[in-house]
Amino acid sequence: MSAYDYDLLVIGSGPAGHKAAIQAAKLGKKVGVIERKTAVGGVCINTGTIPSKTLREAALRLSGYRDRDLYGASYTVKQHITMADLLFRVEQVIQNEIDVSRHQLMRNDVDILAAHASFVDAHTLRMDYVDSPGKQELRAENVVIAVGTTTTRDPNIPFDGEHIFLSDDVLHLKQLPRTLAVIGGGVIGLEYACIFAALGVRITLIDKYPNLLPFVDREIMDALVYHLRSSRATLRLGETVKGMELADDELGKRVRIHLDSGKEISSEQALYSIGRTGATRELNLPGAGLEADARGRLKVNEHYQTAVPHIYAVGDVIGFPALASTSMEQGRMAACHAFGVPSHSLPELFPFGIYTVPGISMVGKTEEQLTELGVPYEVGRASYKEIARGQILGDHTGLLKLIFHYETRKVLGVHIIGREAAELVHIGQAVMAFGGTVDYFIDAVFNFPTLAECYKTAAFDGINRLAR
Repeated sequence: MSAYDYDLLVIGSGPAGHKAAIQAAKLGKKVGVIERKTAVGGVCINTGTIPSKTLREAALRLSGYRDRDLYGASYTVKQHITMADLLFRVEQVIQNEIDVSRHQLMRNDVDILAAHASFVDAHTLRMDYVDSPGKQELRAENVVIAVGTTTTRDPNIPFDGEHIFLSDDVLHLKQLPRTLAVIGGGVIGLEYACIFAALGVRITLIDKYPNLLPFVDREIMDALVYHLRSSRATLRLGETVKGMELADDELGKRVRIHLDSGKEISSEQALYSIGRTGATRELNLPGAGLEADARGRLKVNEHYQTAVPHIYAVGDVIGFPALASTSMEQGRMAACHAFGVPSHSLPELFPFGIYTVPGISMVGKTEEQLTELGVPYEVGRASYKEIARGQILGDHTGLLKLIFHYETRKVLGVHIIGREAAELVHIGQAVMAFGGTVDYFIDAVFNFPTLAECYKTAAFDGINRLAR
């Protein structure tokens, strides 16, 4: 008889926990997933990635934003767009993804336990069930912590979920505002700022740093900032918020935001998005000999092991890059390592997809990183407006940047802004994974007309810049 109830218990059913559980189950292990809500999928499916990306797609379709270069600035599919219009499609997608995720766990014989979990000791978890009365203690040989994050709150701000709200509250808004202030220019804040700007909402974006998303190539970020300002957004960069309050005036309730610089911003609503905190507060980490940092995050090694070797942590709870795609891979790698199964990954080639309007995607090094490292490089560029598919789509502002080594011509990075950026980047990712050079794109033949032709155009542009 085993001393353990499970070979692996996974706390959290988001992308990281989901993949860790299924990988262990594929290895013939007895696996349980503990989810504190009755619906699986975590933040990714229920309030984060899937809802926000579906909301973005609905906004772009209904507003006619993508076709305005073809039909004019006044073009719209629906003149008066409501939150109900936007959320109609969101709810459908959420329910489908929950069902798919649950079915995948069930057909791999993973036990789904709806409970709040907390450590009794390093191998024992206390279960407080949410769908039935009672408590239970379960022992596991290995544990994966994949609890994700929660929105960070400032106790001095009067959140009401309607006028001053967090990103998790967006799905519960009753109507679109005419003006919206977004506090925090991280990925989440920037994505929502772009979505609402595409819908015609007057946006004011406030961030304490002078440059948005410093890990993104500067040229690409400058292009996004230009697009935001073209959509009548106001950017207050290098500014910090001193305080916020709800006030009544002749137009009804308004949010007043006071900046440390002395400026005051008035808006119908305000989205507070200054980061996320690891959802570890209720886990009783000291019971397992663990400790989280000030933001609730756990420190791990290259195998995603915490300070207690048989306890792993994966996904957003370990911090950057906090993407669904990277979280899935971390979960798979952790499960393989826990059971001594060799596995291989390429973290240096993890792609980034940022669903702003227009979208951004990248893989590999930026110009700024290569300059700091002293690596000689050259850049090739291709504008969507010179690609037939770009003209057909009506995207005249998209750009693909191809960065390659000046001497070896090896591809070092791909950076894209424009339609289908998150799809297009995978071509460059594949070439980089096999150590390919810029010459591959010269010799390759791409379907016509496609956006993939950007790679060939950018390659010719880059090679023409070489001195020899």
